[in-house]
Amino acid sequence: MGLNIVDKQQYLEEREKLIGADRSLRRDRPAVHTRSALETEADEIMHRIRAEEAAGIWKEDHPDVPHPFPGMEFLTGKKIVEKTRTFEILMPKGALLHIHIGATVDARTLLDLALQQPAIHIRVPERLDARNISSVLPELMPLTPEFYNMDGEIVSSNSYVPNTWVNITRAREQFDPSLGGPEGFDRWIIDAMTLRPAEAYGTHNTVTKIWEKFQSTFGVSGGLVHFLPIFKQYLRIFFLTSINDGISYMEPRIDFYFAKALTATDGRSTITHREVLQLFEATVNEVKEELTKEGRGDKFLGARIIYTAFRALEPKDLYYYVDDCIDLKKEFPHIIAGFDLVGNEDELRPLIDYVEPLLYFRERQLQEGVEIPFLFHAGETLGDGDSPDNNLYDALLLGTKRIGHGFSLVKHPKLLQACREQGILLEVCPISNEILRLTSSMPMHPLPIIINNGVSVALSSDGPSVFGNMGLTYDFFQFSMMLPAEKKDALDSWETEWRAFLEFIVARYKGSLPN
Repeated sequence: MGLNIVDKQQYLEEREKLIGADRSLRRDRPAVHTRSALETEADEIMHRIRAEEAAGIWKEDHPDVPHPFPGMEFLTGKKIVEKTRTFEILMPKGALLHIHIGATVDARTLLDLALQQPAIHIRVPERLDARNISSVLPELMPLTPEFYNMDGEIVSSNSYVPNTWVNITRAREQFDPSLGGPEGFDRWIIDAMTLRPAEAYGTHNTVTKIWEKFQSTFGVSGGLVHFLPIFKQYLRIFFLTSINDGISYMEPRIDFYFAKALTATDGRSTITHREVLQLFEATVNEVKEELTKEGRGDKFLGARIIYTAFRALEPKDLYYYVDDCIDLKKEFPHIIAGFDLVGNEDELRPLIDYVEPLLYFRERQLQEGVEIPFLFHAGETLGDGDSPDNNLYDALLLGTKRIGHGFSLVKHPKLLQACREQGILLEVCPISNEILRLTSSMPMHPLPIIINNGVSVALSSDGPSVFGNMGLTYDFFQFSMMLPAEKKDALDSWETEWRAFLEFIVARYKGSLPN
């Protein structure tokens, strides 16, 4: 690229051209050139805040954190993050486009909901003691009334018979004092539903090991989340906590792994997929009405479901799910946002295995007159050219509108170009990627490379209850599966929130920071 230049002025001119040509591809280039005076002033203030925190909070001694730095391992640095002014400033996030419904409400709250239900029981494969409490996983689920056990030995009793169901409230109240009593019981259950720093960065410090722990958390919480009385409250809590964090629109992925989705209140019958969508719609409407009465109706624009099936399915079995998704879309066109396949890409089936049922899915949509975009997980891997990494090729060939994670996308210049030119959005979940060992820290994450190649990005939280990162930092609402008119309304609402946010920063911090 070197030019035969001897004049310094000409050199500087060519240098500016090269820099401009390179930066013209960046996704943030138009925003930088068109931002208002208020945005510029707020941006300068935020830069000074971050610089002050980097020189102060992040350089202080923290007894539990031996090497603090901005962007460090999330689970270790979380307590420091919460001390910063940057964390306190509530930014309007727009849309939350990548989150799994089974990990949307924090573990403490989910446990509290379970303790209110007499149907919820617990069992373990061996009696708990100090030796095994950190490794034995509880099984939690609702039983029918005739099997309620209010008298049997509890899980920490010397007389406990392995795999015997015990009422959860009684098990908690009588939990062995040497294991911490009720508070120890709570810690044990919550630890089983979350990832702790010692696990993420020590005992489970490889992708394979941490995925095993990650998946086990859903095994513990699933029996609670999929119990109708809990799920009703769970949905409402998810919506309200998201709204209070500045999120105005959500597209949670709901995993329809089985023909029957939820266990009914009696612990015996089941709730169909159709009934789940009815409940979802009813809860959205209830929350909207409640916020409208409070004068906050503009804070919640709604929510849709991304229908997901599991990558462990036999390809022939996927036909049931795609047909089911189409039937639901015809009845609930305003609720079904898209379709995805989920699960550990490194261990489960790649997209290529499902090409036939997925092509059938597209063809049947044309026949039925519905449109259900593919919103595929792809590239959530460290691979390059192997089967999990190749999911990116298949996702694009199948016409995906968005890519979940896309961590390995930066290894593929042609695919980066395709995403940029076709407007394919990446749902990037940085904290999830770091905890699941795809990157060691935020400074090492490929997100800046993605943005600098002109690809649109929505920051998302993935499984926040497992990771402890409830809420969002920022998100791009314009690539949700909203209709055009809805997107315009969302933009207008977000612009109002955005201006209020900028005015707050300038009014609160102008003049209080060193230049």
